[in-house]
Amino acid sequence: MNQKRLLLAALCLLMMVPTYAQWNKWDTHRTISSVLDIANKSIESAERKKEMEIQAQQKVEFEQSFQDAMSDAKLYESNEDWDEALNKYEEAAKLNCKYGYTDQHSISRKISALYVKAGREDDGPSWLNNAKTILPDYSGYRYVKENPIYTNKKNASGTKIVRVACSDRETRIEMEFEASRPNSGVHVKGDTYIKGNKGGKLMLDGIENITMTPAMTYIPWPFLKLRFVLIFPALPSDVRTFDLIEPSTTWQFKDIRCR
Repeated sequence: MNQKRLLLAALCLLMMVPTYAQWNKWDTHRTISSVLDIANKSIESAERKKEMEIQAQQKVEFEQSFQDAMSDAKLYESNEDWDEALNKYEEAAKLNCKYGYTDQHSISRKISALYVKAGREDDGPSWLNNAKTILPDYSGYRYVKENPIYTNKKNASGTKIVRVACSDRETRIEMEFEASRPNSGVHVKGDTYIKGNKGGKLMLDGIENITMTPAMTYIPWPFLKLRFVLIFPALPSDVRTFDLIEPSTTWQFKDIRCR
C-alpha cells in the first residue's frame, strides 16, 4: 500500500511539471529522475525496515534453540564427550553468527580447542595447522624479523605479516588472516611477488597452509585465525625493506622492514 501511494504521488508531481514557464526536455528528464529516485529510496527504506522486523522476530524465535545448544555443549564438555560438545558449539555458533546472542569470540575459541581435544586437528581445516607454519629452527636465516613494520595503503581484509625470515636460499613471509564472518575465504594468486628497495621482482615460489587461486581456503567461524606462509627467492643481502604485492587485490604491503 505504501509503495502504491508513493508512486501515485510521483505521478501527480509529474503531471504538474509542464505548467511552469520556460520548461524544456532537460528539465523534464531531470525532474522525472529526481522524483523516481526519491520514490525508489523510500521503497528501499521500507523494505529494509521490514527485513529488520523479520530479523528481530526470528532472533526471538530461535533464542531458545541457541540456549539449548549452548547448554547441551557445556554438558557434553563436562562429560568429556568432545565430539558431541563440538557439534553443539558449532550449532550454537551458526545461530549466534546470524542473530548475535552473545560474544562470538568465546564460542570460536571453544570450537578451536575442541577440534584438538577430539583428535581431529590433522584432518580438520587449515586453521588447525597454524603451528606447522612456524619453523623450529631459524638459525639458518640471515635475518628474522617478528611483526615487522610496514605500510599497507589498502585494506588487507584482516591479513597481517607476523614474521619475515631471509636467507641465502629463500625469503619466507609468515602471515595471519582473521576471519570476519562465517566461512570467510582466502587464497593467494600465482603472480604475487616481492620487490626489494632497489627494484627487481621476485615471483612466488611456494606456499604453506593456504591454497592457490582459484581454490579457496575457508575458515568456518569469525575470529578464528589462519596462519600461512609465502615463499619467494632470496632477496639481496643488503636489502633492508621490500614490498609484497598481489596484483589487483588489497594485498599491497609496502616498505616491509626485514632487518
